[in-house]
Amino acid sequence: MTKFDLDWAASHDAARKRLAETGMFREEDEHSSCGVGFVVAVDGKPRREVVETGIAALKAIWHRGAVDADGKTGDGAGIHIQIPTRFFQDQIRRTGHEAGDEMIAVGMVFLPRADLGAQETCRTIVETEVLRQGYYIYGWRQVPMNIAVLGDKANATRPEIEQIILGNTKGVDAETFERELYVIRRRIEKAVAAVAAPAFYVCSLSCRSVIYKGMMLAEQVAEFYPDLKDERFESAFAIYHQRYSTNTFPQWWLAQPFRMLAHNGEINTLRGNLNWMKSHEIRMASTSFGELAEEIKPIVAQGASDSAALDAVFEVMVRAGRNAPMAKTMLIPEAWSNNATVMPEAWRAMYAYSNAVMEPWDGPAAICATDGRWVMAGMDRNGLRPMRYVVTGDGLVIAGSEIGMAPVDEMTVLEKGRLGPGQMLAVDMVEQRLFRDAEIKNQLASAQPFDEWTEKVANVEAQLAD
Repeated sequence: MTKFDLDWAASHDAARKRLAETGMFREEDEHSSCGVGFVVAVDGKPRREVVETGIAALKAIWHRGAVDADGKTGDGAGIHIQIPTRFFQDQIRRTGHEAGDEMIAVGMVFLPRADLGAQETCRTIVETEVLRQGYYIYGWRQVPMNIAVLGDKANATRPEIEQIILGNTKGVDAETFERELYVIRRRIEKAVAAVAAPAFYVCSLSCRSVIYKGMMLAEQVAEFYPDLKDERFESAFAIYHQRYSTNTFPQWWLAQPFRMLAHNGEINTLRGNLNWMKSHEIRMASTSFGELAEEIKPIVAQGASDSAALDAVFEVMVRAGRNAPMAKTMLIPEAWSNNATVMPEAWRAMYAYSNAVMEPWDGPAAICATDGRWVMAGMDRNGLRPMRYVVTGDGLVIAGSEIGMAPVDEMTVLEKGRLGPGQMLAVDMVEQRLFRDAEIKNQLASAQPFDEWTEKVANVEAQLAD
């Protein structure tokens, strides 16, 4: 890191602190208005085409992000894909090991670049927590980067970027592996915070997917990360995001996608949601994680943006056993109360239950999300952010903020449409099936006896009226 880099980074941090001291800036008030979308193969089989289409679509929404005066520094962009198993097995062979059929996990980690001592401290913490949980470490990999494409400001604050590759030597199933990786990551984050190491962030730690992102322009993502151009990088889905931060400071870690979702919009009920989460997390963590409950609290990190906070709660709901469409239904429901709309009673019972468990996170918001099995897009009940989709004859579903984001032969298009307020579109890559809004909600509403559960919920407003 040059003296210019150090000076600029220091002045950037000083500006943030100065504004915070005068009450003009609060990290938790950060919002953004962005471009978001996904490409998914309905059959769930990894394809190079999916990654390439995702990169092309990301480049097409460059205009939804801001550009610094240097013409090269952006607010942030990134792409979320499945772990390219063949590629990472080759990386494991370079360490002298052979993974075979064993499930692997990959962590994408931002480390402090200027402080080598803090960098090594962070690596030690990561390794300690992985080994503590009983998993094998194949090694660290320095992620190839083309820093020439970055602007001066992005490069000045650039972290050291490395990947840690793990082996599932315990032989647990994918769901258990993911849940324990979540606990490992939360332990790591708390331990790093305790030693106040700067610029540390785990973009992803998963046995299913990996996230490449940073403080850059949409067109720079695949240039900055040469991995993404490797023909072995195949995936059944790609979720992409171009950030436009509104009156906020761009930062590497705030680039999206986050670990579960990518979000366009803002959460205007954030303060209330966070206050309620302080009571909810006691129940949510204890019920699902048992003796490990204390390890994951607080669920939402101090100073998280609205999108990061939403992602954190979405993630813990998925790790607790709900699928992505159900997590969206509980967090970002459609308008349903007081006969706001005509809908099946089974749906109304489901929303009544959800409302008793979790207060709505109100936007405007459009999200794309995955839990590893489901890939979905959804709108909040206001419907004030665009979400359009295309279904092609070769088994691809493309959804996002713009029509025509991805180059598609119009002769292969089977269906075009857009999502309305509160609606969803999802692909179950295991069942190899596309679900429209009503199909998803019918399936979710019939999965549990919500009507019986809601009969046990006390209606305080009705009791007060009596």
